[in-house]
Amino acid sequence: MSTNLASEIAQSAARLVVEEGLEYGPAKRRALKLLGLPARTPLPDNDLVDMAVREHIALFCADTQPAELRVLRSLALVWMERMAAFRPYLGGAVWHGTATRLSDIYLQLFCDDPKSAEIALIDHGVDYEPSTVQGLHGAPVEALTVGCPSRELGQMVGVHFLIYDLDDLRGALRPDTQGRIPRGDATAVRQLLEPES
Repeated sequence: MSTNLASEIAQSAARLVVEEGLEYGPAKRRALKLLGLPARTPLPDNDLVDMAVREHIALFCADTQPAELRVLRSLALVWMERMAAFRPYLGGAVWHGTATRLSDIYLQLFCDDPKSAEIALIDHGVDYEPSTVQGLHGAPVEALTVGCPSRELGQMVGVHFLIYDLDDLRGALRPDTQGRIPRGDATAVRQLLEPES
């Protein structure tokens, strides 16, 4: 695939990520359709899409995105504190700093007993939707999704709890291809929320 075509697909996907809240995979596939390309066209890697997302935010959302990101990180921290018994880690766009008001929050829980997190939500009277999603290393994982109202954003925010076995935590903190830590615990999220000195 030519560098220009990969870049064009990544830029189109980035617009869908930022303006419609799509995840990278669906955004790349939809970008192919929007650009009129065959479904078998090789897709750009997530690093290229991530770079395009950051460029799009800098060009079109620089005035609103930092405040929206802060609201989402604060909401994530509230849930991390509520679910502290399950060793929560924040991942995705909210952790990496590319989230906008349309982004969902992804919290990974590492549990001794996979059903314990679900029982905790039931005990606290929290309505949730169970599903199966693609998790670490592409393996299917159980997810519990909660709709949480945000007064600051004036809308509902999806909070997804991805349930992992405690043993999965070992490999979950390896840096990604860009050397970034792929997720952070509550202490790391608090540090992100500290005002710049």
